[in-house]
Amino acid sequence: MKMKKLLVVTAVSATFFVPLSAHADDLLTGDTRLACEAILCLSSAERPNECAESLHRYFSIKLKKPYKTIQARKDFLNLCPSSREPNMPQLVNALAKGAGRCDAAELNKIGHYVGLGQNRRFVVSKTKPSYCAAYENHEWTTVKTELQTVYCTRMVRSIGGFGGSLSHSQPHTEKYACGHKWVDVK
Repeated sequence: MKMKKLLVVTAVSATFFVPLSAHADDLLTGDTRLACEAILCLSSAERPNECAESLHRYFSIKLKKPYKTIQARKDFLNLCPSSREPNMPQLVNALAKGAGRCDAAELNKIGHYVGLGQNRRFVVSKTKPSYCAAYENHEWTTVKTELQTVYCTRMVRSIGGFGGSLSHSQPHTEKYACGHKWVDVK
């Protein structure tokens, strides 16, 4: 269902890439073209080489404050004429807030520290920010991340015995769940 709707967006946006007549003046150019391409590329988990220029332009928009960066990126995406079509403003908003902030690399930076001294470690949050849920769950995007359990190993030594006699076993490694990490789903 999502893919079908994404194809509709692609078809609408593609009309801006294909000339309606033989005149070169009918093609979108400059930031307008890049904005339309960026909408398509940011909506998909697959990023072909053709996306490089538009994504470079989009991600090069960086201001001092995060909310200003988001607004400037949204303004850039709104240069695409199809951004004003039905349901497109919601997509542009989800892309501006989520693209580049909701991939596994970024989600794995959100969390907190536990423990003290040598036992101190970073624990990744198991909950996505609301803007990531909006980005992933938009009907016209195919991006997705999922939470996976991380397993660690540790050396353990068992002490056991029956009837008052203690026996020491050889140390062995044991696998245990020690955390989580986000991974991108392709």
